[in-house]
Amino acid sequence: MTPVAAPIVDWSTLGQVILYSLGAGVGVSICFSFAVVGATRFAEARRAEASVAAAFYGLLAALGLAATVGAVVVGIVVMAKK
Repeated sequence: MTPVAAPIVDWSTLGQVILYSLGAGVGVSICFSFAVVGATRFAEARRAEASVAAAFYGLLAALGLAATVGAVVVGIVVMAKK
């Protein structure tokens, strides 16, 4: 017995959309969490006058924020292209 929506829905493409959406959502969330952790630890390291740790966490915050902004820009470009 075949599902009623089988002739209408391309299930493999729908599955790809679901997987890509899940990957993008989790990936952007992880990048933003790196930015938050980096910014928080950067402030703590600056107060403790640990300059090497502060530099590392500042870099982590900048890279996480850059990756998040990059993902948002790529998403907007992809949506505007169609």
